[in-house]
Amino acid sequence: MPTVTLARHAMATRFELVLLGDDPVSLRAAGEEALDEIERLEAQLSLYRPTSEIAHLNAQAAVRPVRVEPGLFRLLQRAKRLSDETDGAFDITVGPLVRCWGFMGGTGQLPDADALAHARAVVGMDLVELDEADFTVRFAKPGMMLDLGALGKGYALERAAALLREAGVRNALLHGGTSTVCALGKPAEVDVWKVAVELPPQEGSLDQRPLPVAVVPLVNESLSVSAVWGKAFVADGRTYGHVIDPRLGEPVQRAVLAAVALPSATETDALSTALLTSGPEGLERITALRDGMRALVIAREELGGQLQAVAKGLTVSLVAGECGSRG
Repeated sequence: MPTVTLARHAMATRFELVLLGDDPVSLRAAGEEALDEIERLEAQLSLYRPTSEIAHLNAQAAVRPVRVEPGLFRLLQRAKRLSDETDGAFDITVGPLVRCWGFMGGTGQLPDADALAHARAVVGMDLVELDEADFTVRFAKPGMMLDLGALGKGYALERAAALLREAGVRNALLHGGTSTVCALGKPAEVDVWKVAVELPPQEGSLDQRPLPVAVVPLVNESLSVSAVWGKAFVADGRTYGHVIDPRLGEPVQRAVLAAVALPSATETDALSTALLTSGPEGLERITALRDGMRALVIAREELGGQLQAVAKGLTVSLVAGECGSRG
C-alpha cells in the first residue's frame, strides 16, 4: 500500500503524518490540508504570538468580556470540564505560576514568596467566566492568563485527524513531537499501530539508550505522554522541573512521566498532564473518568529514589526500578 509522509514545524515541535492509501496524490493533498489546520491553530492558540486570539484574550478579558471564535470557545468549555473532572490537576490558567517559577521563556528560578502568593491567587478555572450565548470569555481577576500548552498539540492532532477522515483517509499515524500520537485505522498487513513509551537514559547509567516502559497498541486511538524532562533547575539540593501543579503552586516532585490512551487526542493530552500532576495516587481516580482508559505513571520512591511504575490496562516493562500494574 502506498505511503506518504509529510512533516511541518509548528507549536515549537515537529508534526509528522504517515498516510496510507491507494492514491498518493490524494493522500498528499489531504495531508497538506491537515498540516495547514495545525498551523492555523498555532496562530490562534499560541501564547507567544502577540497576534493570536489567546494573546488578545489574555490582554483584555480582565477588563471586559471578549468574544472568541466558536471553535475556541468550545475548546475552552472542554478545558473547563476537564479541570472540574480532575479537581484542578489539569488547569489552563496555570500560566502565572509557570511565569512566576521562571519557566516561561527561561530555565527556572525560585520565586519570591509574595510573587508566588499573587500568582496562586489568579489561578483556577473557577475564575474564568464563559458565556455561551455570546461566545465571550471574561476573567474574574486581573493578572490571569490562559495557557493551552498542555492541550494544544492534542487538539491540533484531533482536528487534523478529523480532516483526514473527511478526505477519505482511513489509515494514518500522526504525531506532534514526542508528546502525542494519533492513530487512524491500522498499518498495512498488521492489526494495530504499536507505539513505544520510553524513559530517557538515566543520569550516571553506563547504558545511554532509552529505557523501555511499555508498547501501546492503538487502533483509532490517541496516546499522550507528559513528562518532567527538559527545563529544570537545582536549588538547595532539590530539583525543580517545569511542570507545575496548579493546586499546590509548585513543580511536580514525585512523578516523572505519565501516559494516557483514549480515542480523543485532546483528552489524552490533558489527562496525561493531570495524571503526571496527581502521581501514582491519582491513577485510579483519573482512569475512572473515561471508560476504557489505559494509563501508566512513573514516579520516584520517596526513599531511595528508585523509579516505580503503576499502570491500568497496560503491560509495563520498566527496567529501572520496581514495576506494578492494575487491571
